[in-house]
Amino acid sequence: MLLHLPLRYIDETRITSIRDLRQGDQVQVEGEIVHTEVQYKPRKALISRLQDASGQLTLRFLHFYPSQIAALKEGRRLRVYGEVRGGFFGWEMVHPQCRPVTPDAPVLETLTPVYPTTAGLTQATLRKWIGWALEHDPLVETLPTEIYSKLGMPSYAASVRSLHHPDPEADLQSLSERDTPEWKRLAFDELLAQQLSMRKHYARRRSLGAPLLKSSTTLVHALLQTLPFALTNAQRKVAAEIAHDLAQPYPMQRLLQGDVGSGKTIVAAMAALQAIENGWQAAIMAPTEILAEQHYRKMQAWLAPLDLEVAWLSGSQNKKARTEALAAVASGAAKLVVGTHALFQDQVQFARLGLAIVDEQHRFGVQQRMQLRKKGQPEPHQLMMSATPIPRTLSMSYYADLDVSVIDELPPGRTPVVTRLVAEARRDEVLARVREECVKGSQAYWVCPLIEESEALQLKTVEETYEQLTVSFPDLRVGLVHGRLKPVEKQAVMDAFSRNEIQLLVATTVIEVGVDVPNASLMVIEHAERMGLSQLHQLRGRVGRGAAKSSCILLFQNPLSETARARLKVIYESNDGFEIAQADLHLRGPGEFLGVRQSGVPMLKIADLERDAALLQVAREMAERLLRDQPQAVEAHLRRWLGQGEELVKV
Repeated sequence: MLLHLPLRYIDETRITSIRDLRQGDQVQVEGEIVHTEVQYKPRKALISRLQDASGQLTLRFLHFYPSQIAALKEGRRLRVYGEVRGGFFGWEMVHPQCRPVTPDAPVLETLTPVYPTTAGLTQATLRKWIGWALEHDPLVETLPTEIYSKLGMPSYAASVRSLHHPDPEADLQSLSERDTPEWKRLAFDELLAQQLSMRKHYARRRSLGAPLLKSSTTLVHALLQTLPFALTNAQRKVAAEIAHDLAQPYPMQRLLQGDVGSGKTIVAAMAALQAIENGWQAAIMAPTEILAEQHYRKMQAWLAPLDLEVAWLSGSQNKKARTEALAAVASGAAKLVVGTHALFQDQVQFARLGLAIVDEQHRFGVQQRMQLRKKGQPEPHQLMMSATPIPRTLSMSYYADLDVSVIDELPPGRTPVVTRLVAEARRDEVLARVREECVKGSQAYWVCPLIEESEALQLKTVEETYEQLTVSFPDLRVGLVHGRLKPVEKQAVMDAFSRNEIQLLVATTVIEVGVDVPNASLMVIEHAERMGLSQLHQLRGRVGRGAAKSSCILLFQNPLSETARARLKVIYESNDGFEIAQADLHLRGPGEFLGVRQSGVPMLKIADLERDAALLQVAREMAERLLRDQPQAVEAHLRRWLGQGEELVKV
């Protein structure tokens, strides 16, 4: 209850005369009800007039109960709190808070907190419970007081008391924006608890045993010899970091970040070969069949010349193919296994799983990633990959228990994608541009968004769009791909598109990741205003993969909301994945950005990663020292912030 902190505050320590009211003020007024009636025109409303010695104020209720009519009887003395606005009869308040008082009732001595609540739980009940907690808890410090005195921060007791019952002279705006020393103190404590828990998890993992995978001397070299391209310096750097981790006797947990098209897959293949050369198996898990199958085909092409068997597992396989794949995995004949969620099902048994690679890791739940790791004994190494660049503050906070590698350069020959914003009213111009691009030998994507989170509606939309475009372009071959197609049908369309037998591919967002067709130089995204920044950036990354000049047209419908306008402005102005990710974090917050609802990471309730970035840096530096020098104090701090005896469990 003590850490259930207010959302905002209202000032009931002062009474304002009606003659002193100003437009937009949030104030408290005291007076007597001189008139109450229910009006029916222009719409039903309960109207009361409150009078003090200086004038009258109209109270308007658009939704009301009979009990409220009785409470506003003429002659009643009330204190009302609300926002002042101009009305037909002078100043008025709409749906103010009202409470009866006696003429000599004292005003409150502190600002009134307004708490986050839920159905059936009132503000009065919360204030009562929190008041009891403040009286009965000793509010002791969990960590040495000199930590906070060096940082110039108030004590825990002073901070908690002040935030629940602020002084009437406190700055309401600073309090509401959580920009006071007391808010900073508790934000720091929360960030410190998160860092301590993450570092404990990191240390615990290093005490576990794992397959010791020595650096590859033959297979990786053999693979690189067959490639038609050379690795970039960034790829070589992160490959060396991963190779070093795999050679340690404790489980690697490394996050490999790289913008779309930066070449993460070949780095993953090199890690897999290091495991295979040491006599272990590797597994690659991807969230969608299209992406998983693309990985499978690439790995097959790379590993077949090395005489290594690659198995494929997905939920839509026929029984015979699945049985054969399961047998190859269980016997160890399949050195590399690629698949979707099917990889962690009970019937999948590995002979010797030494490395688990999870692509687009934020799309998997915490239990799913854990189930894949449980397939190996001892615990396999884990490499997680993400094409959604993670802002530095987010990485420092939510990935503090991981080692992070970043591929920060694109392969040579990639041309920047030109982004254009086009209103739906100019659709005909876009159609003309698509025809022009396809006629000269290039290919194009036409992407339809998910509508109202409904797969059925999305399917209807993409099929209607496909029919319309087929009619609009009788001279072009138009293909269709969406999540409901059978895998064989889906792959047949993608193969035809790769071979340039299809010039225009109409698709849902299933092509967001993994699709690589260098000849595709134009993408049209419908209803771009409905999509998140990272998704728009991912989709845009499907073009510009060859040497041809590429464009992405974002079709939007007016009117645009402020958020949609902000998103489109960012994607129009930047091709930098990290810059876009930072803007996405700012617009959506870390929960949506990371898919944290399913990731096992508790969200920060007080601290804000943008506002409190400096505090995060201090907490990060302090965590290691406290774990080494003050282990008992650390446990007390974790109990306060993460629950009785509970720790953050993150995989």
